[in-house]
Amino acid sequence: QVQLVESGGGLVQSGGSLRLSCAASGRTFSNYAMGWFRQAPGKEREFVAEISWSGDRTDYAESVKGRFTISGDNAKNTVYLQMNRLKPEDTADYYCAADRLNLSGDPDYWGQGTQVTVSS
Repeated sequence: QVQLVESGGGLVQSGGSLRLSCAASGRTFSNYAMGWFRQAPGKEREFVAEISWSGDRTDYAESVKGRFTISGDNAKNTVYLQMNRLKPEDTADYYCAADRLNLSGDPDYWGQGTQVTVSS
């Protein structure tokens, strides 16, 4: 059974930092793209960041470029999202996702989400 389990969410003040983790299990994720989406209250889910399994390709939403960094640890089957200089508008549920190709469509697998709240 494939599982993506997120952790690391919480409450932080504006300008602070958080690191989200996504632990993948249940299959081999070699050559899978992995990344993060988020959904704020009353809004649609949106793409945040993506990394190729080899780590040689990353992509970010414009709204987080320069503040968020995605990375991976293949040995641990884990993907991270380092979030710096957080803003109240970053408040959302953050979801980990994995896909055999990329995250531009409907990813093959989703996590359950972790909540991030940024206070002003």
